[in-house]
Amino acid sequence: MHILLIEDELGLCRLLRRALEASRHVVDVAPEGEVGLAAALGGDYDLILLDLGLPDMDGLEVCQRLRAAGSGTPVLMLTARDEVEDRVAGLDAGAEDYLGKPFALAELLARVRAFARRPPLRHSTGELCLADLTLDVAAHQARRGDRVIALSAKEFTLLEYLLRHAGQVLTRQQILAHVWRYDYDGLDRAVDTYIHYLRDKIDVGASPRLLHTVRGIGYVLRAE
Repeated sequence: MHILLIEDELGLCRLLRRALEASRHVVDVAPEGEVGLAAALGGDYDLILLDLGLPDMDGLEVCQRLRAAGSGTPVLMLTARDEVEDRVAGLDAGAEDYLGKPFALAELLARVRAFARRPPLRHSTGELCLADLTLDVAAHQARRGDRVIALSAKEFTLLEYLLRHAGQVLTRQQILAHVWRYDYDGLDRAVDTYIHYLRDKIDVGASPRLLHTVRGIGYVLRAE
């Protein structure tokens, strides 16, 4: 894989680069957030290893700006902050995975291998529709009737996944695996929170209701 490492600790950079290159990955290094963001947006990477505690722009902002620019490159966030709130903040910013420092090199390499086994993200074009809800994937725009709906990057990805499986009841675990692209035990509340955000944006003041809770199972997008 072609990997971008955004990390300001020189010793850790050297260690990770040697280990990743020994595993036959191609590694580029950026020591600052601004430099890393420019490299990520201008390059063709399969994975970004992103330190949270960067000196000029923290990893959360780098990740948020990547997603706002439409980048779908998977992000594995590296940080000494390992509280649940920190993990949630990283995932909400658009990261797919989170590894707390200090970490075992073997674990990081295993997670990189897990990313390598995933099928590539599909960059779809065209429109997805249900009732008067339309999602223009190419233009990254959602509408309910004549009303344009402002969505965050994560809300957009969630709505796209629900629309592609309209009429199918999806569990929280399925949504986590496909929208967050990782199985996060104990973080089902992240799904519930984003479902709430999405319901407020697409259903409040509109008819029919489209986003439904199936008690004890999960959620489904359908016109009723």
